[in-house]
Amino acid sequence: MNTNTDITGFHAHIYFDTASREAAARVREGLGAKFDVRLGRWHEQPVGPHPKSMYQVAFLPHQFGEVVTWLMLNREGLDILVHPETGDDVKDHTDNSLWLGEKLQLNIEFLHRLKTI
Repeated sequence: MNTNTDITGFHAHIYFDTASREAAARVREGLGAKFDVRLGRWHEQPVGPHPKSMYQVAFLPHQFGEVVTWLMLNREGLDILVHPETGDDVKDHTDNSLWLGEKLQLNIEFLHRLKTI
């Protein structure tokens, strides 16, 4: 059992490709208009453990219910990874995560390497 129950925030990673970039922009606009969240920059190429282009949305624990519910209903067919921030990047991106849409294969080895730095 995990004894760490401290979640300091959440990230939603919105994945897109050339064909779905406009949908990703609409989702981003909707999130920014409706919620007080931090919208990360557009990553047009895979970065870190992420296998596709994406942007990150950071939000606080008390926003989880509203933000994730909105994403469920407004994701426009995009694949989205939602994970907590507990200080354990590997577990947060694997065991502690949830997916909306297709579960993509992350480069978890990248996160393991970060732990050793």
